[in-house]
Amino acid sequence: MGAHQYDVIVIGAGSTGENVADRVVKGGLSAVVVEAERVGGDCSYWACMPSKALLRPLQALAAARSVGGARQAITGTPDVAAVLSRRDAFAAHWDDKGQVQWLREHQIDLMRGYGRLAGRRRVMVINESGETDLTARHAVVLCTGSRAVVPAIPGLVEVHPWTSREATSAREAPRRLAILGGGVVGCEMATAWSQLGTEELTIIQHGPRLIPSYEPFASDALSNALGKRGVRILTRTEATRVARDRDGTVRLVLDKGETIVADQVLVAAGRQPRTDDLGLETVGLGPGSWLEVDDSLCVGAVKGSWLYAAGDVTRRALLTHMGKYQGRICGDVIAARAHNRPESTAPAPWTRYAATADRNAVPQVIFTEPEVAAVGLTVAQAQARGIRVRAIDYDLGRVAGAALYADDYAGRARMVVDEARGVVVGMTVVGPSVGELIHAATIAVVGEVPLDRLWHAVPAYPTISELWLRLLEAAGC
Repeated sequence: MGAHQYDVIVIGAGSTGENVADRVVKGGLSAVVVEAERVGGDCSYWACMPSKALLRPLQALAAARSVGGARQAITGTPDVAAVLSRRDAFAAHWDDKGQVQWLREHQIDLMRGYGRLAGRRRVMVINESGETDLTARHAVVLCTGSRAVVPAIPGLVEVHPWTSREATSAREAPRRLAILGGGVVGCEMATAWSQLGTEELTIIQHGPRLIPSYEPFASDALSNALGKRGVRILTRTEATRVARDRDGTVRLVLDKGETIVADQVLVAAGRQPRTDDLGLETVGLGPGSWLEVDDSLCVGAVKGSWLYAAGDVTRRALLTHMGKYQGRICGDVIAARAHNRPESTAPAPWTRYAATADRNAVPQVIFTEPEVAAVGLTVAQAQARGIRVRAIDYDLGRVAGAALYADDYAGRARMVVDEARGVVVGMTVVGPSVGELIHAATIAVVGEVPLDRLWHAVPAYPTISELWLRLLEAAGC
């Protein structure tokens, strides 16, 4: 038992919470983060880092095989044990001591245990030692993230399916894997495990296509690539019942009458907020709900401007880098308001104290083969906002730098232009290693750079970035 007081209490020590705490401490305030699991959160141990560590050796192998003179040196197959060992190293062997040390070095206190709101600016921390009361002088910030949704399909819970956590930390490949969901997690894990020992892999997608929030041509490219790897893709299909036999075999009965037989099921069907046991009812909010925040990351439904939220729980952009972005802004806002800086009271868009990019310029890379990289709006999303846009498409294989990068390079790019303002509002690129192209597009979208000014941003020759020149030429520049 005990009671402690800090300027700021952060519940959740994932990458978002770490950034909040870092910024408030740099702003002259004291901070404690409360964490029941590992410091560093999902990104470090079960998402970004281990998943990309699984995929990178496979991408490197594919890149070598795509270039004459190099492919002749490739005589073997992936060393699965070495891939998994490298994955383990990037996940720090699921030990958070390094991240705990980072907190210490940045003068951020850590309290292990489950943190729950207990009223206005109060948090109760529960751990093996008992209960501890924390009080915040200025703010409490909720950074508890999200977890995988397990659909209410009869029998699904009982078969103990994988979620993204198990899929990225598995010690061996199941011989037969069924994936429920064709979004980013489903496609990345299909790419990985189809090359790491899984012999039969099926994606079951309820909608008409994979990665439905992306441009349709990106979905088509992924479907074709996964199909060539032997992945079976069933769209407009749902599982109606799941059961595991005594021998361990899982049977998924589909709505169209077919039964899929697998050794394991991966559920990749969306996310839900980790707010069901957070004490939200003590401040007038509904347990289990997403948290609606304004652009300063303040939870507007709670009076007094003391409760903030950042990261996945806000549902604005469920991505690690956007959670960090929100965390930095949130920390700066709290520090500024604690010091009565008037510019933080009603911050304008695109200023230090207003999260704006998470509505208009969200970059994301899907690390499949080929990669998919996108930022801003698709044509459909822009039109839904009432923006008159023009799509400029280009065959990436026709760019000299791409042709040099890989023999028979195949890819495609789309630039979405706001016709009224003459600026780029979206970009989608598909092809090998295109993830490294997307930051240039992000700068163009965030900066609202006019096309006639972009024309003067000359790409180095011969690089894949020459794509920009070709897109601008196609746009009439």
